[in-house]
Amino acid sequence: MPVIHPNPYLGTGLPDPSIVPQDDPAAVAQLLSLCPAHAATPLLDLPDLAKVAGVGQLLVKDERGRMGLGSFKALGAAYAIAHDAAQVVRDGAWDGALVGRRYITASAGNHGLSVAAGAHLFGAEATIYIADTVPEAFATRLRAKGATVARSGANYEESMAAAEAAAKAEGATLLSDSSWPGYTDPPYRVMEGYLQLAAEAADQIGPAPTHILLQAGVGGLAAAVAAHARAVWGTDPTIIIVEPHAAPALFDSIRAGRLVTTRGPVSAMGRLDCKTPSMIALAGLSRDADVFATITEGEAAEGVALLARHGLATTPSGGAGLCALFAGLPGLVSDMGSDARVMAILSEGPEDA
Repeated sequence: MPVIHPNPYLGTGLPDPSIVPQDDPAAVAQLLSLCPAHAATPLLDLPDLAKVAGVGQLLVKDERGRMGLGSFKALGAAYAIAHDAAQVVRDGAWDGALVGRRYITASAGNHGLSVAAGAHLFGAEATIYIADTVPEAFATRLRAKGATVARSGANYEESMAAAEAAAKAEGATLLSDSSWPGYTDPPYRVMEGYLQLAAEAADQIGPAPTHILLQAGVGGLAAAVAAHARAVWGTDPTIIIVEPHAAPALFDSIRAGRLVTTRGPVSAMGRLDCKTPSMIALAGLSRDADVFATITEGEAAEGVALLARHGLATTPSGGAGLCALFAGLPGLVSDMGSDARVMAILSEGPEDA
Protein backbone atom coordinates (compact mmCIF):
# COMPACT_ATOMS: atom_id res chain seq x y z
CA MET A 1 0.00 0.00 0.00
CA PRO A 2 1.40 3.47 -0.83
CA VAL A 3 2.39 5.78 2.01
CA ILE A 4 0.83 9.26 1.86
CA HIS A 5 1.46 12.61 3.53
CA PRO A 6 -1.01 15.50 3.09
CA ASN A 7 0.63 18.82 2.23
CA PRO A 8 0.22 21.32 5.09
CA TYR A 9 1.52 24.15 2.88
CA LEU A 10 -1.12 23.80 0.13
CA GLY A 11 -2.08 27.17 -1.31
CA THR A 12 0.71 29.13 0.37
CA GLY A 13 3.89 27.09 -0.16
CA LEU A 14 6.91 26.76 2.09
CA PRO A 15 8.11 29.90 3.84
CA ASP A 16 10.56 32.09 1.92
CA PRO A 17 10.16 30.32 -1.42
CA SER A 18 12.71 30.54 -4.18
CA ILE A 19 11.61 31.26 -7.71
CA VAL A 20 8.45 29.28 -8.50
CA PRO A 21 7.63 27.44 -11.75
CA GLN A 22 6.13 29.20 -14.76
CA ASP A 23 2.50 28.33 -15.51
CA ASP A 24 2.02 29.97 -18.92
CA PRO A 25 2.92 27.74 -21.91
CA ALA A 26 2.71 30.48 -24.56
CA ALA A 27 6.46 30.87 -25.09
CA VAL A 28 6.93 27.12 -25.41
CA ALA A 29 4.11 26.79 -27.93
CA GLN A 30 5.57 29.61 -30.03
CA LEU A 31 8.98 27.95 -30.32
CA LEU A 32 7.56 24.47 -30.88
CA SER A 33 5.44 25.79 -33.74
CA LEU A 34 8.72 26.17 -35.67
CA CYS A 35 9.73 22.54 -35.10
CA PRO A 36 8.62 20.06 -37.79
CA ALA A 37 9.07 17.12 -35.38
CA HIS A 38 6.58 18.53 -32.91
CA ALA A 39 3.11 17.02 -32.57
CA ALA A 40 0.75 16.65 -29.63
CA THR A 41 0.83 13.29 -27.87
CA PRO A 42 -2.46 11.47 -27.21
CA LEU A 43 -4.60 11.46 -24.09
CA LEU A 44 -5.86 7.90 -23.70
CA ASP A 45 -9.18 6.97 -22.11
CA LEU A 46 -8.65 3.58 -20.42
CA PRO A 47 -11.94 2.19 -19.07
CA ASP A 48 -10.62 -1.32 -18.38
CA LEU A 49 -7.82 -0.02 -16.18
CA ALA A 50 -10.21 2.43 -14.51
CA LYS A 51 -12.24 -0.60 -13.39
CA VAL A 52 -9.11 -2.31 -12.09
CA ALA A 53 -8.25 0.79 -10.06
CA GLY A 54 -11.80 1.34 -8.85
CA VAL A 55 -12.18 4.84 -10.31
CA GLY A 56 -14.77 6.24 -12.67
CA GLN A 57 -12.47 7.29 -15.51
CA LEU A 58 -8.74 7.02 -16.17
CA LEU A 59 -7.17 9.40 -18.68
CA VAL A 60 -3.48 8.91 -19.47
CA LYS A 61 -1.22 11.34 -21.30
CA ASP A 62 1.00 9.04 -23.35
CA GLU A 63 4.47 10.56 -23.80
CA ARG A 64 6.15 7.48 -25.24
CA GLY A 65 6.20 8.89 -28.76
CA ARG A 66 7.19 12.48 -27.96
CA MET A 67 9.25 13.92 -30.84
CA GLY A 68 10.94 10.60 -31.55
CA LEU A 69 12.84 10.59 -28.23
CA GLY A 70 10.44 8.34 -26.36
CA SER A 71 9.66 10.51 -23.36
CA PHE A 72 8.38 13.84 -22.06
CA LYS A 73 12.01 14.92 -21.58
CA ALA A 74 12.08 15.88 -25.26
CA LEU A 75 10.20 19.01 -24.17
CA GLY A 76 12.67 20.02 -21.46
CA ALA A 77 16.35 20.44 -22.23
CA ALA A 78 15.80 20.67 -25.98
CA TYR A 79 13.41 23.58 -25.37
CA ALA A 80 15.93 25.29 -23.06
CA ILE A 81 18.58 24.99 -25.79
CA ALA A 82 16.13 26.25 -28.43
CA HIS A 83 15.42 29.22 -26.16
CA ASP A 84 19.17 29.97 -26.09
CA ALA A 85 19.32 29.70 -29.89
CA ALA A 86 16.40 32.10 -30.28
CA GLN A 87 18.42 34.80 -28.49
CA VAL A 88 21.16 34.74 -31.14
CA VAL A 89 19.64 33.41 -34.37
CA ARG A 90 19.88 35.70 -37.39
CA ASP A 91 18.08 35.44 -40.73
CA GLY A 92 16.51 32.12 -39.81
CA ALA A 93 19.88 30.32 -39.60
CA TRP A 94 18.85 27.98 -36.79
CA ASP A 95 21.16 25.10 -37.78
CA GLY A 96 24.36 26.82 -36.71
CA ALA A 97 22.98 29.23 -34.15
CA LEU A 98 24.96 27.72 -31.26
CA VAL A 99 28.16 26.60 -33.00
CA GLY A 100 31.04 26.77 -30.54
CA ARG A 101 28.87 26.29 -27.47
CA ARG A 102 28.99 23.20 -25.26
CA TYR A 103 26.28 21.93 -22.92
CA ILE A 104 27.21 19.64 -20.05
CA THR A 105 24.85 17.69 -17.84
CA ALA A 106 24.44 14.52 -15.83
CA SER A 107 21.68 12.08 -16.62
CA ALA A 108 20.26 8.76 -15.57
CA GLY A 109 18.01 8.66 -18.60
CA ASN A 110 16.04 10.80 -20.98
CA HIS A 111 17.23 14.24 -19.89
CA GLY A 112 20.60 13.40 -21.43
CA LEU A 113 18.99 12.41 -24.71
CA SER A 114 17.12 15.73 -24.80
CA VAL A 115 20.34 17.68 -24.18
CA ALA A 116 22.14 15.70 -26.88
CA ALA A 117 19.36 16.12 -29.43
CA GLY A 118 18.88 19.82 -28.71
CA ALA A 119 22.59 20.60 -28.91
CA HIS A 120 22.97 18.72 -32.19
CA LEU A 121 19.97 20.50 -33.71
CA PHE A 122 21.51 23.95 -33.25
CA GLY A 123 25.18 23.13 -33.91
CA ALA A 124 26.33 22.96 -30.28
CA GLU A 125 28.22 20.14 -28.58
CA ALA A 126 27.03 18.08 -25.62
CA THR A 127 28.81 16.11 -22.93
CA ILE A 128 26.69 13.83 -20.77
CA TYR A 129 28.01 12.49 -17.48
CA ILE A 130 26.54 9.17 -16.39
CA ALA A 131 27.10 7.10 -13.27
CA ASP A 132 28.87 3.76 -13.38
CA THR A 133 25.54 2.00 -12.79
CA VAL A 134 23.91 3.38 -15.97
CA PRO A 135 23.67 0.66 -18.68
CA GLU A 136 26.07 0.91 -21.60
CA ALA A 137 23.08 0.67 -23.95
CA PHE A 138 22.03 4.13 -22.80
CA ALA A 139 25.53 5.49 -23.41
CA THR A 140 25.30 4.10 -26.95
CA ARG A 141 22.01 5.95 -27.50
CA LEU A 142 23.60 9.20 -26.31
CA ARG A 143 26.55 8.81 -28.67
CA ALA A 144 24.14 8.13 -31.53
CA LYS A 145 22.68 11.60 -30.86
CA GLY A 146 26.16 13.12 -31.22
CA ALA A 147 27.00 13.50 -27.52
CA THR A 148 30.26 12.79 -25.76
CA VAL A 149 29.70 10.43 -22.82
CA ALA A 150 31.75 10.51 -19.62
CA ARG A 151 31.30 8.07 -16.75
CA SER A 152 31.80 9.37 -13.22
CA GLY A 153 30.57 8.30 -9.80
CA ALA A 154 28.49 5.54 -8.32
CA ASN A 155 25.17 7.38 -8.53
CA TYR A 156 23.38 10.31 -10.15
CA GLU A 157 24.42 12.79 -7.44
CA GLU A 158 28.11 12.00 -7.95
CA SER A 159 27.86 12.25 -11.75
CA MET A 160 26.05 15.58 -11.34
CA ALA A 161 28.90 16.90 -9.19
CA ALA A 162 31.36 15.85 -11.89
CA ALA A 163 29.30 17.56 -14.58
CA GLU A 164 29.12 20.78 -12.56
CA ALA A 165 32.88 20.77 -12.03
CA ALA A 166 33.56 20.11 -15.72
CA ALA A 167 31.23 22.89 -16.85
CA LYS A 168 32.98 25.35 -14.55
CA ALA A 169 36.45 24.25 -15.66
CA GLU A 170 35.60 24.38 -19.37
CA GLY A 171 33.44 27.50 -19.36
CA ALA A 172 30.57 25.40 -20.72
CA THR A 173 26.85 25.68 -19.99
CA LEU A 174 25.61 23.39 -17.23
CA LEU A 175 22.10 22.26 -18.17
CA SER A 176 20.65 20.35 -15.24
CA ASP A 177 16.97 19.57 -14.76
CA SER A 178 17.39 20.29 -11.05
CA SER A 179 17.98 23.62 -9.31
CA TRP A 180 19.78 24.85 -6.19
CA PRO A 181 20.81 28.20 -4.67
CA GLY A 182 22.68 30.18 -7.31
CA TYR A 183 21.57 27.88 -10.15
CA THR A 184 18.05 28.56 -11.38
CA ASP A 185 17.82 29.91 -14.93
CA PRO A 186 18.58 26.76 -17.00
CA PRO A 187 16.34 24.41 -14.95
CA TYR A 188 13.61 27.05 -14.98
CA ARG A 189 13.65 26.87 -18.80
CA VAL A 190 13.69 23.06 -18.74
CA MET A 191 10.59 23.06 -16.54
CA GLU A 192 8.95 25.67 -18.75
CA GLY A 193 9.26 23.26 -21.67
CA TYR A 194 7.17 20.68 -19.82
CA LEU A 195 4.24 23.11 -19.83
CA GLN A 196 3.54 22.02 -23.41
CA LEU A 197 2.51 18.59 -22.12
CA ALA A 198 0.27 20.19 -19.49
CA ALA A 199 -1.36 22.55 -22.00
CA GLU A 200 -2.07 19.72 -24.44
CA ALA A 201 -3.67 17.63 -21.71
CA ALA A 202 -5.85 20.55 -20.58
CA ASP A 203 -7.04 21.06 -24.17
CA GLN A 204 -7.69 17.35 -24.71
CA ILE A 205 -9.41 16.40 -21.49
CA GLY A 206 -12.61 18.45 -21.52
CA PRO A 207 -14.05 18.84 -18.00
CA ALA A 208 -11.46 19.11 -15.25
CA PRO A 209 -10.10 15.91 -13.72
CA THR A 210 -10.91 15.32 -10.08
CA HIS A 211 -7.44 13.90 -9.40
CA ILE A 212 -4.04 14.26 -11.09
CA LEU A 213 -1.22 11.76 -10.51
CA LEU A 214 2.31 13.04 -11.13
CA GLN A 215 5.46 10.99 -10.61
CA ALA A 216 8.55 12.88 -9.51
CA GLY A 217 12.31 12.57 -9.35
CA VAL A 218 13.78 16.04 -8.75
CA GLY A 219 10.23 17.24 -9.43
CA GLY A 220 10.47 19.34 -12.60
CA LEU A 221 7.71 17.65 -14.59
CA ALA A 222 5.38 17.41 -11.60
CA ALA A 223 5.85 21.05 -10.65
CA ALA A 224 5.26 22.34 -14.17
CA VAL A 225 2.10 20.29 -14.71
CA ALA A 226 0.78 21.16 -11.24
CA ALA A 227 1.37 24.89 -11.80
CA HIS A 228 -0.53 24.84 -15.10
CA ALA A 229 -3.31 22.72 -13.62
CA ARG A 230 -3.85 25.29 -10.88
CA ALA A 231 -3.82 28.11 -13.45
CA VAL A 232 -6.46 26.33 -15.57
CA TRP A 233 -8.64 24.57 -12.98
CA GLY A 234 -7.89 26.34 -9.71
CA THR A 235 -8.27 24.28 -6.55
CA ASP A 236 -10.63 21.69 -8.08
CA PRO A 237 -8.26 18.78 -8.86
CA THR A 238 -6.55 16.89 -6.07
CA ILE A 239 -2.89 16.75 -7.14
CA ILE A 240 -0.92 13.74 -5.89
CA ILE A 241 2.87 13.47 -6.21
CA VAL A 242 4.33 9.95 -6.38
CA GLU A 243 7.96 9.05 -5.60
CA PRO A 244 9.89 5.84 -4.91
CA HIS A 245 9.92 4.82 -1.26
CA ALA A 246 13.70 4.57 -1.75
CA ALA A 247 13.99 8.21 -2.86
CA PRO A 248 11.34 10.33 -1.11
CA ALA A 249 13.06 13.66 -1.74
CA LEU A 250 9.91 15.80 -1.99
CA PHE A 251 7.96 13.72 0.56
CA ASP A 252 10.68 14.14 3.19
CA SER A 253 11.20 17.83 2.37
CA ILE A 254 7.52 18.57 2.89
CA ARG A 255 7.56 16.67 6.18
CA ALA A 256 10.64 18.62 7.29
CA GLY A 257 9.31 21.96 6.10
CA ARG A 258 12.50 22.65 4.13
CA LEU A 259 14.59 21.18 1.33
CA VAL A 260 16.39 18.07 2.55
CA THR A 261 18.52 15.34 1.00
CA THR A 262 17.14 11.92 1.77
CA ARG A 263 18.84 8.54 1.87
CA GLY A 264 17.86 5.16 0.55
CA PRO A 265 18.88 2.21 -1.60
CA VAL A 266 19.05 2.28 -5.39
CA SER A 267 15.56 2.18 -6.89
CA ALA A 268 14.43 0.37 -10.03
CA MET A 269 12.53 3.59 -10.70
CA GLY A 270 15.86 4.93 -11.91
CA ARG A 271 14.64 8.16 -13.51
CA LEU A 272 12.95 9.00 -10.20
CA ASP A 273 15.83 7.86 -8.00
CA CYS A 274 16.84 11.37 -6.96
CA LYS A 275 17.69 11.98 -3.31
CA THR A 276 17.60 15.81 -3.44
CA PRO A 277 14.66 17.72 -4.96
CA SER A 278 14.87 20.69 -7.28
CA MET A 279 14.60 23.89 -5.26
CA ILE A 280 12.21 25.45 -7.80
CA ALA A 281 10.10 22.31 -8.03
CA LEU A 282 9.80 22.04 -4.25
CA ALA A 283 8.71 25.67 -4.03
CA GLY A 284 5.99 25.09 -6.62
CA LEU A 285 4.78 21.75 -5.33
CA SER A 286 4.65 22.92 -1.73
CA ARG A 287 2.10 25.44 -2.98
CA ASP A 288 0.23 23.32 -5.55
CA ALA A 289 0.23 19.65 -4.49
CA ASP A 290 -2.42 18.24 -2.15
CA VAL A 291 -0.73 14.95 -1.26
CA PHE A 292 2.72 13.38 -1.46
CA ALA A 293 2.96 9.60 -1.77
CA THR A 294 5.63 6.92 -2.05
CA ILE A 295 5.47 3.43 -3.53
CA THR A 296 7.65 0.38 -3.05
CA GLU A 297 9.75 -1.41 -5.65
CA GLY A 298 7.28 -4.29 -5.63
CA GLU A 299 4.29 -2.02 -6.21
CA ALA A 300 6.09 -0.42 -9.15
CA ALA A 301 6.96 -3.80 -10.67
CA GLU A 302 3.40 -5.10 -10.32
CA GLY A 303 1.94 -1.93 -11.81
CA VAL A 304 4.27 -1.98 -14.82
CA ALA A 305 3.41 -5.64 -15.47
CA LEU A 306 -0.30 -4.75 -15.38
CA LEU A 307 0.24 -1.89 -17.83
CA ALA A 308 2.15 -4.21 -20.17
CA ARG A 309 -0.73 -6.70 -20.15
CA HIS A 310 -2.94 -3.86 -21.34
CA GLY A 311 -0.57 -2.89 -24.17
CA LEU A 312 1.05 0.05 -22.37
CA ALA A 313 4.72 -0.92 -22.15
CA THR A 314 6.77 1.42 -19.98
CA THR A 315 9.34 1.45 -17.17
CA PRO A 316 8.79 1.62 -13.41
CA SER A 317 9.68 5.32 -13.67
CA GLY A 318 7.36 5.98 -16.58
CA GLY A 319 4.37 4.35 -14.94
CA ALA A 320 4.96 5.24 -11.28
CA GLY A 321 1.89 7.43 -10.90
CA LEU A 322 -0.33 4.73 -12.35
CA CYS A 323 1.41 2.09 -10.24
CA ALA A 324 0.39 4.02 -7.12
CA LEU A 325 -3.21 4.00 -8.34
CA PHE A 326 -3.20 0.22 -8.86
CA ALA A 327 -1.48 -0.35 -5.50
CA GLY A 328 -4.45 0.99 -3.56
CA LEU A 329 -4.08 4.77 -3.56
CA PRO A 330 -7.86 5.33 -3.98
CA GLY A 331 -8.38 3.82 -0.52
CA LEU A 332 -6.08 6.46 0.99
CA VAL A 333 -7.11 9.66 -0.82
CA SER A 334 -10.41 11.42 -0.15
CA ASP A 335 -13.07 11.13 -2.88
CA MET A 336 -10.86 8.98 -5.13
CA GLY A 337 -13.59 6.42 -5.70
CA SER A 338 -16.02 5.28 -8.34
CA ASP A 339 -16.84 8.85 -9.40
CA ALA A 340 -13.22 9.97 -9.70
CA ARG A 341 -11.95 11.26 -13.04
CA VAL A 342 -8.21 10.61 -12.81
CA MET A 343 -5.47 11.98 -15.08
CA ALA A 344 -2.01 10.43 -15.09
CA ILE A 345 1.11 10.54 -17.26
CA LEU A 346 2.84 7.63 -18.98
CA SER A 347 6.10 9.49 -19.17
CA GLU A 348 8.36 7.18 -21.17
CA GLY A 349 8.54 4.03 -23.24
CA PRO A 350 10.28 0.78 -22.25
CA GLU A 351 14.09 0.59 -21.97
CA ASP A 352 14.43 -1.38 -25.19
CA ALA A 353 12.25 0.97 -27.27
